[in-house]
Amino acid sequence: MKKSRTFYIESLGCAKNQVDSEIIVKNLIKAGWTLSDDPEGADLLLVNTCGFIQPAKEESIDTALRFKAVYGDKKVLVTGCLSERYKDELPEGLKEVDGFFGNRSLSRIVEASEMVLDGKRVRMFPESNFYEPDYYRRDNLLSLPGSAYVKISEGCDNRCAFCAIPIIRGRLKSRSIESVIDEIKYLLAHGIFEINLIAQDLGSFGSDRGAQELDKLFREIASLKEEFWLRPLYFYPDKFDAGILSVIKSDERIIPYFDLPFQHASRKVLASMGRRGNREKYLELIEKIRMTLPDAVIRSTFLVGFPGETDDDFNTLLEFQRKAEIDWLGVFTYSREEGTGAFSLKHHVSKKTAGNRKAAVENAQTAITEKRLKKYIGMNMRILIEEKIRNENLYIGRSFMQAPEVDGAVVVETMRDLSPGRVVDARITGSAGFDLEAAL
Repeated sequence: MKKSRTFYIESLGCAKNQVDSEIIVKNLIKAGWTLSDDPEGADLLLVNTCGFIQPAKEESIDTALRFKAVYGDKKVLVTGCLSERYKDELPEGLKEVDGFFGNRSLSRIVEASEMVLDGKRVRMFPESNFYEPDYYRRDNLLSLPGSAYVKISEGCDNRCAFCAIPIIRGRLKSRSIESVIDEIKYLLAHGIFEINLIAQDLGSFGSDRGAQELDKLFREIASLKEEFWLRPLYFYPDKFDAGILSVIKSDERIIPYFDLPFQHASRKVLASMGRRGNREKYLELIEKIRMTLPDAVIRSTFLVGFPGETDDDFNTLLEFQRKAEIDWLGVFTYSREEGTGAFSLKHHVSKKTAGNRKAAVENAQTAITEKRLKKYIGMNMRILIEEKIRNENLYIGRSFMQAPEVDGAVVVETMRDLSPGRVVDARITGSAGFDLEAAL
């Protein structure tokens, strides 16, 4: 009788990678493998890597090497975006690692894993098989209690000059509306309350078939009878489909949360990035969203230190930040990536200047976010409970205006016994930094 094989997986990077990790877990368990929550108890250690920017690449490599150093008797299989991006270089550079697998045709992870445990050094980078039967049906989720990510497309056609996603993930490939609805129904039937809709660019969904279909998808989701939160994430601002606003307005289950990575506000910098926007257009988009949906929450990312960014360009960004009053903001410094349009650009900004600009944006954002949070004090809000604070009558949860893992939290005080994944109604009593305080 064949001995059961056990695996552990370390999932790095973004939510899209997390979905891939969940699919890997599903396929291995289906093939008879056992998932371990401890590397020490596993035969095979998988590192599902991120290859987007330099810090993520370094973290991925460090994790793989650490696994080999600490668990020398275990086999290590590197999978995911870094492996896919450097399919020729990585196996040669990481001789210590036992195998490499890409980020496509994830059902073949079983074959690669079996080969690694049988002592073969694997290099497997299959082409995509995006529409495999039950591809996205997952029972072992890596997300927070009561929450799940649903990926509606793969790849991207926007070709921003700083971005390596098209190199790593390929061109846009949209799922069918039917398959997305089927997955959402499956998750809701298995106790999930919050559906986080993700893609490299939600607004482009369906355009590879000829036309944007996000509003149609939203209407199909709105026809479902269950109780849920639908949180849309990652809208490319230059292709924002305003048609979705009326659907969101008509159904309170679709959260008015808009992750719009503006990246910059200077027309010159944005044009160099391969984008069409500017400060005025982006302010008009924010105003339109907030006029239509007064409860709208806006998150964004800024990229500072892009080649050619001058003090005037940066001041334009700061002025945009002041006027936009974005609720949540992440700030990154430019990472020069091989194969991208910006790789050969000159007039580089020094690391020190880029770091100072990042700090200036973050300092300005602290006051903006704290101000935006204060308007919720005194309101009754639904809170999705995530965990209990040990030895305290306190729980950590999130409201509609907080996306998982990237925004603040709600600290709920109550004598009641609440289970993670439960949704409760609580009154917001105060704020502390980027968090809200509530009581039942």
